[in-house]
Amino acid sequence: MAIPTPEAGRWPVFGHEWAIQRLKRALNSAGSNGRTARLSHAYLFLGPAQVGKTTLARAFAMALLCTHEGETPCHTCRSCRLFAQDSHPDFRFFQPMAKSDKELVVDRQKGELRGEQAEGLIRDVALKPMEGRRKVFLIQDMQNANATFANKILKTLEEPPAHAVLLLTARHRAEVLPTIVSRCQIMELRTLEHAEVAHALQAGWQASATDADLLARLSGGRLGWAVDQLHNPSRRDERKTHLEALWRLTSADRLERLAFANALATDRDNQARFSLLETWTSWWRDVLLTQSGSRDACSNVDCQEQIGQHARTIQRTAVFAYLGTLKRIEGYLRHTVNARLALDVLMLNLPSPGKRDQ
Repeated sequence: MAIPTPEAGRWPVFGHEWAIQRLKRALNSAGSNGRTARLSHAYLFLGPAQVGKTTLARAFAMALLCTHEGETPCHTCRSCRLFAQDSHPDFRFFQPMAKSDKELVVDRQKGELRGEQAEGLIRDVALKPMEGRRKVFLIQDMQNANATFANKILKTLEEPPAHAVLLLTARHRAEVLPTIVSRCQIMELRTLEHAEVAHALQAGWQASATDADLLARLSGGRLGWAVDQLHNPSRRDERKTHLEALWRLTSADRLERLAFANALATDRDNQARFSLLETWTSWWRDVLLTQSGSRDACSNVDCQEQIGQHARTIQRTAVFAYLGTLKRIEGYLRHTVNARLALDVLMLNLPSPGKRDQ
């Protein structure tokens, strides 16, 4: 998530100010050996996908490696310039890769952190820095680490050399081995306020006020998600396709609904399924908000007419129940292999227009 270069002393991050200040205090307390009780040897950044974990971790890495004597990062020293060019010799970035050498991973969520990556990390940690006094290692998506990777890095996390700082990201602490969590300082990021996301989109990526407002509402406080949508029109087309399918299927018969479930199950693209579930959840939440008199809190503000129609013609109890169904189906798709059965349930329970309850 590229962010325009800020002025000296400012981190290239929008929001999460509490986390930035905490990390700055730890960094500013470091002595000549680069390590204090405040500055830990390992940090675990937790939070929803695309909330800004990697962006914050990279900014912290840049500040750790900056050689400026004042506020860091300065964005002008040799270290900062190398970091901005992704060529700093003392920074290593590890992402999930293909589960086997025969696979090609486009979506890192389908890959894993593998044992050979852990071996490379351990070798690099032992080597002294080339540019300054620290080496920084960023490990993304620890929830995707296989058992070999996780077990191999335990000793390094427990007793790293003084020059090494390890930064890890993950969605939830429950998805990371407790032995790894216990060795890290925890930075649990929260979603941003709507106004923060909208401002960031306009200030950092020159989004129009209309686009910024819509994407900020739809993002659920995840700036990375909003930026991805802004830069990829196909993502926004996908949302439109999901909504049009929902509008059509609410009035469709069982056969058409089951045919749609079959097509979705046959596709085998789990990311497309989760995108559909996310879009539909946002939609039915807006319908429920409108029925409760809280229309101003809706996310899909570009579809107010259709939201109002569903709010008038579909029972509130049915909407509430279906939101629960969506949550259960997401869990099934993450933990079971019978996608077809789960998607059949999703489609057959889809609410239909009728007399609205009071």
